Amino acid sequence: MSASSRDLPTRGICAYRGASNTYPENTRAAFREAIRLGAHMIEMDVCFTKDRQLVLMHDVTVDHTTNGSGTVSELTLEEIKRLDAGSWKSSQFEGEEVPTLEEVLQIMPINIWIDIHLRGGREAGERVAQTIIEQERLHQAFLACDPEAATAALNIDSRIMIGSMYQRFLKENIREMIVDNNQLFLILFKSDLAQGIHESKDNNISILYYDPVILPNDLSGLFNAGVHFVVSPNVDVLVKAARKHGIRPLKPYYAAKA
Repeated sequence: MSASSRDLPTRGICAYRGASNTYPENTRAAFREAIRLGAHMIEMDVCFTKDRQLVLMHDVTVDHTTNGSGTVSELTLEEIKRLDAGSWKSSQFEGEEVPTLEEVLQIMPINIWIDIHLRGGREAGERVAQTIIEQERLHQAFLACDPEAATAALNIDSRIMIGSMYQRFLKENIREMIVDNNQLFLILFKSDLAQGIHESKDNNISILYYDPVILPNDLSGLFNAGVHFVVSPNVDVLVKAARKHGIRPLKPYYAAKA
């Protein structure tokens, strides 16, 4: 089965760092669980190791989500791979490792949106764009990044899709950077929700809304207001609640193996 952006969901639940309410964030276990639950989009965080490998980690250091310590950019991939990234959440996840971006893309269905948050500028944009292309994920992955990284990624391939925080979108002409037929994903928070929706009506803009305490009863107002994807770690509860709004859990499809 081949896929394009037209085959992907237009509304739904985005799994924040995977199913991170119950699984260790930014791990393959958390992403597999989000897929199993029927999430429509998955959000992840990417940064460089000392030897310029792309790994998934939100924090600048490994201290919070592994049994190690130190700054990610000062540790090699080999050193990071030795760490336990699961037992901090629960003993059942002992031995879960920090994955690379390539490893995570390899387990993704071809019909789920992939929201990749970048730490870094030009080099990060270039390298992540190259990885997306190599893994044949151009149709479904987008980069949430600063203008420098976005420009670098678009120079690699003009089909790269871009995500932007609302205030950055206003100040830094993100929309003007993107080729006309590209999709833009606009990330809103509670403080700018109403204004962001009002000022960003566009066929090529999908609105993401993040709030860590979103409840099932909140979905009706958000979807009716114009939000396309609700971003939350509480994937299990919200995917079920979204059924009431005609949004069925995503049935994953995978690329046929050669």
